[in-house]
Amino acid sequence: MRRVLLVGAGEAGQAIAADMISHRELGMLPVGFIDDNPSDSDQHLCKLPILGTRQALSQVAESQQVEQVVIALPWASGKTIREIVDVCKRLNLQPSIVAVNGGEIGSSPQRLALSYVRDVQIEDLLRSKPIRASNDGLRETLAGRRTLVTGAGGSIGSELCRQIAQYDPAKLVLLGHGEHSIFTLANELARLYPSLRTVPVIADVRDRDRLERRFADLRPQIVFHAAAHKHVPLMEQNVEEAISNNVLGTDNLVKTALASGVEKFILVSTDKAVNPASVMGASKRVGELIVSQAAHRTGRCFVSVRFGNVIGSRGSVLSLFREQISHGGPVTVTHPEMRRYFMTIHEAVELILQAIKLGKGGEIFVLEMGEPVKIADIDRYLIELSGFKLGRDISIQFTGARPGEKLFEELLLQPDHYEDTQNPKIFVLRNGFDSWSTTESQRPNQIMSAFDEKVAALIEAARLGDRRLIQRYLMEIIPDYVVEAGSVTYVGA
Repeated sequence: MRRVLLVGAGEAGQAIAADMISHRELGMLPVGFIDDNPSDSDQHLCKLPILGTRQALSQVAESQQVEQVVIALPWASGKTIREIVDVCKRLNLQPSIVAVNGGEIGSSPQRLALSYVRDVQIEDLLRSKPIRASNDGLRETLAGRRTLVTGAGGSIGSELCRQIAQYDPAKLVLLGHGEHSIFTLANELARLYPSLRTVPVIADVRDRDRLERRFADLRPQIVFHAAAHKHVPLMEQNVEEAISNNVLGTDNLVKTALASGVEKFILVSTDKAVNPASVMGASKRVGELIVSQAAHRTGRCFVSVRFGNVIGSRGSVLSLFREQISHGGPVTVTHPEMRRYFMTIHEAVELILQAIKLGKGGEIFVLEMGEPVKIADIDRYLIELSGFKLGRDISIQFTGARPGEKLFEELLLQPDHYEDTQNPKIFVLRNGFDSWSTTESQRPNQIMSAFDEKVAALIEAARLGDRRLIQRYLMEIIPDYVVEAGSVTYVGA
């Protein structure tokens, strides 16, 4: 029998322990629980002792001759999971984790709680602290509504579609540029939600005529704009594409949405839009301003949602690291102090949907991302979780920061401008267009006209392929845009 220690004596831990006791044929012998908040009356659960808190994990594991640790903390943060995994690694124990994926253990009577236990994955180590968000109001907002998602074939867009489908929209329009990804998603949704009416649309957000025709036919009431170029170094070398897709595309979509009567518009943005040091970040900041300005002009619920890196998204740095590990390394990191915020796709989209309930118009919602994590630490965890030893089997190689990269990403510009919301995972910058002005004496209409002129000039510079003009107009629109050596100024020089 394999001796097992359970970290977490809540519902999940007790269900796992009960299964081990009832199914001895599985060869798992629970020796007790580790729990940080044991009550005086709960010194024994499932006839098993609570042996201490997490601070005693190492001592308890050794004294009880533990062979396996099961982390039964479905609502713990990635930081907590990392701390437990580090102890397990020091003791040469392979940790497992209860992965409920948003459900509740015991919700399916036929399924053993133990079937939720799996090996720890990098996503577990990087997730932020989950919040049991209330979905009250989401069904009311989405049910029976015609909803359109751009970039529907991408990582964020496709997960948006999956979660929106649960709320019975009258119609779900899957708009994307890549036919294969849209075809695949449409088939998946047809299988999972046979009564859902999906409309696959192959279109480019840069083609305004195409957008206007499809909006006139489909009459969407809610639009989620997830289509974007997001790869920072690649966009530094293809600045025209960054502007045409992220700025022109957003401008086209906002104008089309306003003309066709869209009620709610949500732009998926990025932490790289804060004090941008890259063309990609600057282009997304311009997109935020376009959306906020539309809300100012019309009073409609046009908002942006800003967050950091999404674990498992297409083109994610984790995909590159996994590929490098599969080839025996080395794993390349640009700088030993490079840090990033991370969030799982599921929780990012969950919070994007929560922002619908909170938006009045013009806000930029900022998702609480927990603490930033060193990229080098992520590499170490990935190497170890893959069964290798750092330095012996696979090494980490530092290559130097790339154009447009910052050591630390920021989610907030000036914290005093941000307010809490009823959701502890979401902050709000109200009226995100208020701070934009070329002179202090300009009236609101003059400010908006000046902004329109600058955006039009930026888009024209991208059409002409004039990179120096692009840089100039970006700096005029976004005074916080920082251009450093190695960035767009020097590309192709």
